[in-house]
Amino acid sequence: MRKSKLLVALGCMVLGIGLAACAKDSGNVGNDKQQTTEKAETKDEYTFGYIAYDMKDIWNEYSAKAFEYAATKQDVKVKTVILDSQNSLEESVAAMESLIQQGVDGISIFPISTEQGSRLVKMANEAGIPVTVENFEMNDDSGDYIASIACKYDDIGYAAIKYIAETKPNAKVFFCAGQEGAGVYEKYQEGVDRALKEFGDKVSVVSTLHGDWQTEKAYNITTDLISSGKEFDYIFANNGLMAQGCYKAVKDAGLDNIPIVSTGGSPDDYKMLQDGIESANMTAPVSIQGITTFQNLYDSVVLNKEVEKFKALPIIPVGADKLDDFIAWDDYDAAYNYVYTK
Repeated sequence: MRKSKLLVALGCMVLGIGLAACAKDSGNVGNDKQQTTEKAETKDEYTFGYIAYDMKDIWNEYSAKAFEYAATKQDVKVKTVILDSQNSLEESVAAMESLIQQGVDGISIFPISTEQGSRLVKMANEAGIPVTVENFEMNDDSGDYIASIACKYDDIGYAAIKYIAETKPNAKVFFCAGQEGAGVYEKYQEGVDRALKEFGDKVSVVSTLHGDWQTEKAYNITTDLISSGKEFDYIFANNGLMAQGCYKAVKDAGLDNIPIVSTGGSPDDYKMLQDGIESANMTAPVSIQGITTFQNLYDSVVLNKEVEKFKALPIIPVGADKLDDFIAWDDYDAAYNYVYTK
């Protein structure tokens, strides 16, 4: 896997803020068997539609581009039609209507709510068009879809604490958490709690404070924690924006030896690993998500293969000393190789 060269500055590194995406812990949903298609013969060319929730969101943008990239790598020609619903339920419905009218062979949707996802899946069902879902868990009555892929925030929380336990035994962790009450944070916390049950003899969380996904808030609560005299020697920040705030606070306090683990694996995270702001990142390469959702659609529609109903987006811990393990969100070739060689 090659090292990313993309060092784009992002304002939206947040796996937690906007992306209701990955928002729920996903398991088997819908029918136990995946949706399949009956084909009399293989066609020379297929057309797959993709409904983005908002291409201005970097998470969705890179996933959609990965979907397009995967289409170029197949033996059978696949044309892709990417439609942007611009964070609007009405626009996503209009996009689905357009794809149905075009008579596409399959559709992948990127919903950000159960309501939106269910409506789109059922529209595809009524039109007899196979559909896959990415980035969100659907309810049991959400309609019939081939498969879904989403990240599991509890697994990220678990991976972060496990990483700390393995790299710094007896670490005292300050958990700079996301917004209290938010579903994304609650899932992180579930993973942290699960890891502490398993590794509690090697690591402890001495304080959990909420930075609300913001750099300034993270700076303030970290500064207050240091001033209180509470001892900690490791920080787990729920996203890169908060990692920056934590880093500035410990530097301003003259504490240069407190490592910070964060999450996401965005281009900004890569740069922070390079610059020493983060010591490690629990990466969740969204390019893998886009390629996997394409694979689900292609394998079912074109190859008529059975597809695993749910796949969790892999969490890949990357330390600052092992940047070659980092799969950048724009490194579609590395992501493709990861998916298709596993």
